[in-house]
Amino acid sequence: MSTPDTAELLADAGSATLLPDTVDHVAVARLYGEPLFALPQDLYIPPDALEVFLEAFEGPLDLLLYLIRKQNFNILDIPMAAVTRQYLSYVDEIRSRNLELAAEYLLMAAMLIEIKSRMLLPPRKTAEGQEPEDPRAELVRRLLEYERIKLAAARLAEVPQFGRDFLKAQVYVEQALTPRFPDVALADLQGAWADILKRARLVQHHKISREELSVREHMSIVLKKLQGRRFAPFEDLFDPARGVPVLVVTLIALLELAKETLVEVTQAEAYAPIYVRLAFTPAA
Repeated sequence: MSTPDTAELLADAGSATLLPDTVDHVAVARLYGEPLFALPQDLYIPPDALEVFLEAFEGPLDLLLYLIRKQNFNILDIPMAAVTRQYLSYVDEIRSRNLELAAEYLLMAAMLIEIKSRMLLPPRKTAEGQEPEDPRAELVRRLLEYERIKLAAARLAEVPQFGRDFLKAQVYVEQALTPRFPDVALADLQGAWADILKRARLVQHHKISREELSVREHMSIVLKKLQGRRFAPFEDLFDPARGVPVLVVTLIALLELAKETLVEVTQAEAYAPIYVRLAFTPAA
């Protein structure tokens, strides 16, 4: 039986290094896609780099409540020996890795041991007809209160939140190029009408007469005054010298024209002078 020569073994080893895909099954890792057959000598891996935490607790009460609920213990009748033993095993585990984190848990461990010790002692004497105080009562109260707060926080976390579950929709609407005059407020129209009545009383004459006034006729008069004018001041459409009855009919005629969209009553801004113009409706 013949044995392979040393030169042949070296040649085979050299060809193996040239073809890493053929020996990829023995590579310890891959670096940027290339197989790595030996760990670097200067590679430093921290002791806690590969730690895996299966459960994350927010504090000692959270851990204690987890141990009780996981094993279906009655929270009003906690088996202190079993719970304390499991709690201390977890504290020993985190104390070897993070001493600062374990300090808070050690305080709760001392409290559990104290409660267990008080349960082993004879109960204190109380008044007639009263039951001795349970050493676990304060711990049970804190656990129930913590559980209620934790469940409420979980329900609040399920509520949709802005930025996490939805975003605000923003729509850009391009403004029209044609300027839109603000609508005339009723109070401004009443103020302008009161000024016209005040001027009419200053120039009125005591004359008793009966005159038939037509709204349609004054509608035509208003339209004639607006012909050829882009805007006409509101007070220019009234003639105070003709008396209050004519002013009233003229106002009614102006309102009828505005109702039939034959004229437009506008103003540049709030509290600005009121103007009237003809309303031009483009042909269909």
